[in-house]
Amino acid sequence: MNNGNNVMPDASVQRNQLERARLFKKLKNPSWLFWMSIKYITLIFASIAVLVPPYCVLMASFKTLDEYYNTSKVGLPESFLNFDNYVKVFTDGQLGLAFSNTGIILVISLVLTIILGTQVAFVLSRFEFKGKKLVLLAYVIAMVIPAITTQVATFEVIKGLNLINSKGSVILLYIGADVVMIYVFLQFMKGIPVELDEAAKIEGANYFQIYFKIILPLLKPAIATIIILRTIYIYNDFYFPLLYLTDESQKTVSTALFKFTSVFGTEWTTISAGVIIILVPSVVVFLLLQKQIYAGVTNGAVKG
Repeated sequence: MNNGNNVMPDASVQRNQLERARLFKKLKNPSWLFWMSIKYITLIFASIAVLVPPYCVLMASFKTLDEYYNTSKVGLPESFLNFDNYVKVFTDGQLGLAFSNTGIILVISLVLTIILGTQVAFVLSRFEFKGKKLVLLAYVIAMVIPAITTQVATFEVIKGLNLINSKGSVILLYIGADVVMIYVFLQFMKGIPVELDEAAKIEGANYFQIYFKIILPLLKPAIATIIILRTIYIYNDFYFPLLYLTDESQKTVSTALFKFTSVFGTEWTTISAGVIIILVPSVVVFLLLQKQIYAGVTNGAVKG
């Protein structure tokens, strides 16, 4: 018993001594020291570059305008209990209405995106028809064409449909602009055996029953991935709401803060408070679902 107990500490000591010897050997190597220093210096500067802007915004949200302009941007506010900017951005900026508009657009866009995306993927993966390759080629071309080159034509189409200042304009664009989701669903569809469809047909199921009772439930990982990624994109999108939802009653969270900018000046403290409020849901969702985000994207890539 004693001999067995003595072996474990000795082995542990030997491992520690070996690790220390390797470390000392590396420390004597100038090349290793140089690259390690470069790595940590780069990480430090990158961390500062990422963290300083949101820190400054957070500090500004607790300051008055006079304090903001007369003190350092990285300096602490006189009081962290000054919530006037947060109250003002909700009342004068109608941030509550902006969250409501964003929520409506988000939910409708996600539901239609999932329904249309999964159905298109189901048809393209399970059926053979003339022009199938042309359809796939059209999707590829749509992905490689820069979106900015089609904006004039897109605006004219939306205007012709009388959808300017209507939530339907951005909902339509969010649904039609996301070609990548179809390929994500297609990659997941490759992992669903065709034999399941054939077995269902033998039992008397039609294509709609196969889609709703077999395909859709098995696509839950892909659907979760699309929901997470599209939610982040739609919530943070600035371009479409700015261009198509100019009416005050249709503002989203990404454009609501424009109310505090004018030719006479910009209320940076109020805008900073609004930015913090808008950031909180995104940060919380990402922290809670980061494993699912990484896993979903990785699974889609591996299946491809």
